[in-house]
Amino acid sequence: MKVILVEEIPSLGRIGDVVKVADGYGRNYLIPQKKAMEATSKNIKKLEHDEGLTKSILDKTKKEAERIADKIEALSCTITKRAGEEDKLFGSVTTMDIKKNLTGEGIDIDRKKIVLDEPIKKLGDFIVPIKLHQEVTADLKVSVVKS
Repeated sequence: MKVILVEEIPSLGRIGDVVKVADGYGRNYLIPQKKAMEATSKNIKKLEHDEGLTKSILDKTKKEAERIADKIEALSCTITKRAGEEDKLFGSVTTMDIKKNLTGEGIDIDRKKIVLDEPIKKLGDFIVPIKLHQEVTADLKVSVVKS
């Protein structure tokens, strides 16, 4: 089944892309969630007509992502956790902890955009990339300190 993406989906493509997906995925998830529409000839003609509008939306979202990236890079996130000997944490610092700290600073982003290969399990300073847009990534300075 061919669909036209209405939202950016990292594993499939950007807004306005015509992609081929499994019938069930398109019919049961993408179309009902309004993330895509079926690629009929009528919808493709409409897409070609609205291409300029789509480009302006993409530019607007990119500029917004750049503005948020500047705010994030100016921040320094400090997270306090209990730690034992050799500076090992009891537990770990996850994307949820970082999201909570950013929300406290007035920046509300989806935690799935925080790229943390594995949870932080020791004290120290770390650079955590946050993928805000396909072309915009911000680096957040995270300091994990002992409580």
